Amino acid sequence: MTAIPQVRTRRMGLLGAMCALVVTGTGLTGCSSDDPDAGTNGVGKLPADQIQTKTRAAAESAETVRLSGTVVTSGRTYKLDMSLKADGGTGSVTAEGATFKLLRIGEKLFLKADAEFWSHEDGKGDDKGSDTAAADKLDGKFVKVPQGDPSYKKFSGFTDKDVLLSSLLTLHGDLATDGHHEQSGTRTIRITGDDGSGGTLDVSLEGKPYPLRLERAGGAGTLTFSGWGKPFELEAPAKDETVDYGKQLPS
Repeated sequence: MTAIPQVRTRRMGLLGAMCALVVTGTGLTGCSSDDPDAGTNGVGKLPADQIQTKTRAAAESAETVRLSGTVVTSGRTYKLDMSLKADGGTGSVTAEGATFKLLRIGEKLFLKADAEFWSHEDGKGDDKGSDTAAADKLDGKFVKVPQGDPSYKKFSGFTDKDVLLSSLLTLHGDLATDGHHEQSGTRTIRITGDDGSGGTLDVSLEGKPYPLRLERAGGAGTLTFSGWGKPFELEAPAKDETVDYGKQLPS
């Protein structure tokens, strides 16, 4: 008389376990008619334009973020791995096979690279000798970039949280939602511009609606965002590791 209820109980328990497995593996929130936005921050139920507004607001209000991935602009591909905050940033940039480190604290910007980065391959005669000497002097040092140097504005832009986010977190064309997804274990709602040709953005459904992954329009790079609001310190380099070039940097 008790065998059937026990079998039924075991069957229901197995079904529940399978359901949990499906949820864990796919980022879905139910096996059948469950609300995929249950237990989330609720932005998944909003129109795409409102989701974009909320995610931009969340990003702007966060004190810190880590940004990594690629950006293609003016025919060049930059690989970024930057930690950013209101008063500066630090990290690395790779472009055309060369990698250099950037550190900005307030208005002070430092660039660190090896001798090959600083040397001029087209140097000749006395110029070549001076180029080599300059490269050796700057090799592996934090070089202070003069604010009047043409490269200051470009390089400091890589360390400016507000500048980077305002220029990157933009989808082009008609906005629409593109279902529920997952990014690094976090449930997301995806919004697109012009069915994806104008870019796609995954927005967190857990906690604040931070942007987590961006595919830029026209194949102009893919970026991930993490560490939202996690504090980190910006430390000035030691004097023996710093060079104040005092003039326009080598081109």
